[in-house]
Amino acid sequence: MRLSVVLATSLAVSAASGCGSTLQVADLIAQGHVRELRKRAKDAPRTSPGHPSLLFLAFDGVSRSLIYDMLRNGELPHLASLLGGEQDGFSHAYFDDTLLATMPSSTMAAWTTAMTGLPPGEHGITGNEFFIREERRLGAPAPVSFSSAEPTLAMYTKGYLDRMKQVPSVYDRLREKERDLLVWVAVHQIFSGADRLLVTKPTILVTAFAHVVETAARKLARKEKPRQPYVRLDNQVIDVVVDELKRGPVPDVLTVYLSGTDLYAHIAREGPDDARRSYLKEVVDPAMGRLEARLRERDALADRWVVLTSDHGHSQVLHDDEHALATKIDDDAPAVMTRAGYKLRPMRLDVSKDDPFDAVFCGGGATAYVYVADRSTCGAQCDWTKPPRYEADVLPAADAYFRASMEGTTVPGMKGTIDLVLTRRPRAYAEVDLPFEVYIGGGETQPVAEYLAEHPHPTYIDAPERLRELAEGHRGERAGDVMLVAHNGDREDPAARYYFAALYRSWHGSPSRQDSEIPLVVAHPRASRELIRGRVSAVLGERPHQQKITDLLIDLRQGTAP
Repeated sequence: MRLSVVLATSLAVSAASGCGSTLQVADLIAQGHVRELRKRAKDAPRTSPGHPSLLFLAFDGVSRSLIYDMLRNGELPHLASLLGGEQDGFSHAYFDDTLLATMPSSTMAAWTTAMTGLPPGEHGITGNEFFIREERRLGAPAPVSFSSAEPTLAMYTKGYLDRMKQVPSVYDRLREKERDLLVWVAVHQIFSGADRLLVTKPTILVTAFAHVVETAARKLARKEKPRQPYVRLDNQVIDVVVDELKRGPVPDVLTVYLSGTDLYAHIAREGPDDARRSYLKEVVDPAMGRLEARLRERDALADRWVVLTSDHGHSQVLHDDEHALATKIDDDAPAVMTRAGYKLRPMRLDVSKDDPFDAVFCGGGATAYVYVADRSTCGAQCDWTKPPRYEADVLPAADAYFRASMEGTTVPGMKGTIDLVLTRRPRAYAEVDLPFEVYIGGGETQPVAEYLAEHPHPTYIDAPERLRELAEGHRGERAGDVMLVAHNGDREDPAARYYFAALYRSWHGSPSRQDSEIPLVVAHPRASRELIRGRVSAVLGERPHQQKITDLLIDLRQGTAP
């Protein structure tokens, strides 16, 4: 993207978001497209030889079946070549058919899970936005219920997401074993422990992850095709990586993140499947060709594992007020709380220290979180460090959403929109939290597995275990006192799907196969498919959930070379 277009888009959104975003843009411009994250001693080795190198390809929003079909049908020849080539049936690559995204199947929760080796209930990034009780503030690396460029830009200027996660990254863990490991990360949100962060020239823009992306896209769409901002973004990511690989040592671990497949799918008129297929073929694949050419030029693929994965899939939704459940604060999902007598936190990143709110609503596509305070502590301000009372604070909120969906009495537009209202008895934020149960009315709950056995959801996959990993843990309270699962992933017809966000054409986040089945391809030029299958399967084990990606990367780097 030309500098003028970058600044015009960034500053336009920043102006609407406040001066903080404008300062973030200035910081990114000052930092340039390469951030040195770690200083090495002058006499230290430049790399850490002796182990196989890693190329980690992180493609956002790509479903397993989609990319596997395209690779096997010869639609992605450059990517196929990077994975060992399709001519011999990918004899040096293993295509896994078991890996599942975390819950919720959304960008920030999923990538943090993949890059830390722990589920959201432990690492603390429970969605694209969530409430941090003990700090009385919102965490919103990719805002859903409001528009702001500030937190998105802060991920790259201040490590906003890295600071909120509660556990080490895969790079931190690898560096414990190899002090001199050289790690480059291109645009990915998680980079603690890396040596370099590569971003676009001169800035990553708000279009990287924040779902204010739709606003920017609408403005640019008046003069050009809607997907062009994302095409330029991803092409510049690869250009920066290829340029940096011209000289100096080649990194032992190189992570390359491309976000355009997801960002465009959210707004594409042709629907997410057609949009992602054309984007992969016309944008991502040529970019992979440029990356492969430079790596081969540097002889950097002869002993390098290539690992490809994604964070979640996509489900088509309707772009209208009826199905978008967070467009009208007075007549949508947030209104359920205010009409039940709660004082809702304003839908923005920061609020006054004196604001007396006793409830918080966080959107997340197919899911949403509701947090409530112990209202007996609320005077001029509530004490959010204390857990709420189950009967007096939590159950009334759960019951309000249950009745709103069943009857539509208080908020008519909510009738028939919610599949599951989940809740649990609260614990203090420092303690391991209890799993969610399904609220069934009258103050009663039922274990998730038991409820789904009585009310089958054939499109849901491993929902009880994945919801447990979200809710249980030292940071499980960040998934809310009440969790809402919209009628979305349980419906085949897009016209019957709802989502907790503003107007979009595709979303994700549900426990459905469509949102949850993600690709995992592992390749090495000297390893057979069967050898790779054995190593991957041994790491994934009986529950091939997304957190196993970290274990796999460590195993491939530290294990015996093929």
